[in-house]
Amino acid sequence: MKAVLLILISCLLGGNLKAQRVWGEWTTWGEQPDGTFLNPVIPADYSDIDCIKVGEHYYAISSTMQLSPGMTVLHSTDLVNWEIVSHAVHDLTQIGEELSWERMNRYGRGVWAGSLRYHDGRFYIFFGAPDEGFFMTSARDAEGPWDPLVCLLREPGWDDCTAIWDDDGKAYFLGTKFKDGYKSYIFDMAADGTRIDLHSARLVNSGNRREASKLIRHGEYYYLVFSEHKGNLGRYVMAKRDKKITGDFAEERQLLLPCRAEKEPNQGGIVEGPDGNWYFFTHHGTADWGGRMASLLPVRWIDDWPIIGEQMQGEPGKMVWQMSMPKSGDGKCTPTIRRSDDFDEAILGVQWQWNHQPRREMFSLTERPGWMRLKAFRPLKPDCLLKAGNTLTQRAYRTRVNEVTVKMDITGMQDGGKAGLCHYARNSGSLGVSLQGDSCHVEWRENDQLMRKIPVKTSCIWLRSVWSVDGLSTFYYSINGDDFVLCGSYRLSWGFYRGDRVGIYCFNNLTDGGWIDVDYLHYRME
Repeated sequence: MKAVLLILISCLLGGNLKAQRVWGEWTTWGEQPDGTFLNPVIPADYSDIDCIKVGEHYYAISSTMQLSPGMTVLHSTDLVNWEIVSHAVHDLTQIGEELSWERMNRYGRGVWAGSLRYHDGRFYIFFGAPDEGFFMTSARDAEGPWDPLVCLLREPGWDDCTAIWDDDGKAYFLGTKFKDGYKSYIFDMAADGTRIDLHSARLVNSGNRREASKLIRHGEYYYLVFSEHKGNLGRYVMAKRDKKITGDFAEERQLLLPCRAEKEPNQGGIVEGPDGNWYFFTHHGTADWGGRMASLLPVRWIDDWPIIGEQMQGEPGKMVWQMSMPKSGDGKCTPTIRRSDDFDEAILGVQWQWNHQPRREMFSLTERPGWMRLKAFRPLKPDCLLKAGNTLTQRAYRTRVNEVTVKMDITGMQDGGKAGLCHYARNSGSLGVSLQGDSCHVEWRENDQLMRKIPVKTSCIWLRSVWSVDGLSTFYYSINGDDFVLCGSYRLSWGFYRGDRVGIYCFNNLTDGGWIDVDYLHYRME
């Protein structure tokens, strides 16, 4: 009866349901048992989103900066429950050598915002790297394999590109030169997306830190949807339109208010949902340790403008926290993005990313079946987590309960070896094992500074991190897997345009030698 009443109220409100939410203090999110969903739909760092509809399926991409593999590709059938299906960039050194484990010099750079498109039976991803230029890759299936990168423009200072094909199959590309007053140009592009004609550039937008560009077509108009930032107003969503892609896009309108208390949702894709209504799948642009999280907002076409959020008599919309599900589910409300891994497969799970492009021969899932072997080599700077090239990471969620437990066999470590469980963004906290000569210690470090050192004698060790919506993580260790000892606490952080990452690290300050075997990482979340 309660669910029916909620749906009736939702219909009266045009699909929106009132829900009072204080940013970051939620106890639930995503699909609810009563047939509604609560924003954010993904309470983790899924930044710079674009989203498209292909048949009955939805696909989205999210920027990944210096992490490898790069550019996360997601899939959904209802716009609320998402799964990772692939990454589009498997070798970051195709972009530049600064992204390699030998240099690790692209924190907060690398794979920036992109555009996902589907044309003539093929998926295309276009993206910018701010120091290197624009790149494209394509695939027959969203799951991949994705083709090697094609460089469209080798020049620094550009970002937030998008593309579109007109009804005749002619292709166009838009890029923003942020180093020249945020000027956005439309270029003619080869039909297969492999080349842009720099001489065809037409200026269609500029100023006010205008970025997050998306070209879309609806009815008789082409729309350039983007965000801008003026003075102290915050960042909000705008659009320009024209009936010709070759036009000057002179008409302009604001679509969404800054929504500052809700962390400024501002960059995403506008798509028609499975219920026939329209939606804006977006990140929240003002971030904290949880990163730029993802929400789904309603869109209503008013005077042929896609007004986003709760409507206010024709004015730009505002944030909506709760709505009816775009598509009825099974009522289980189970998150579908993978987190835990028992390392039983011959390839890494799609939830994992390395910190910069890894040294491929220094990890293995086959040398000891059922375990992941991380081989130690010297970091670029001793005892510096962010300069250690064998750190495997995934996103940390901002939910009521998060508990990550890792079991490691440390019998393969050599003198100088360090390995363990970590959190990092700009700051870092780590709990791990250190081997010095014949002495083995559990070390607790904050920002690479040794805070606590405890001697242990064991062949296997269990490490655990527990945190909640407040972002305070507590670290524990165990030598039997049952009895855990509190060792330190750490405030999760934001940095380099990324929210907190949780990961497993392994390096050796003295030599390239030794290893650890990881039996599992179990991630429990509520």
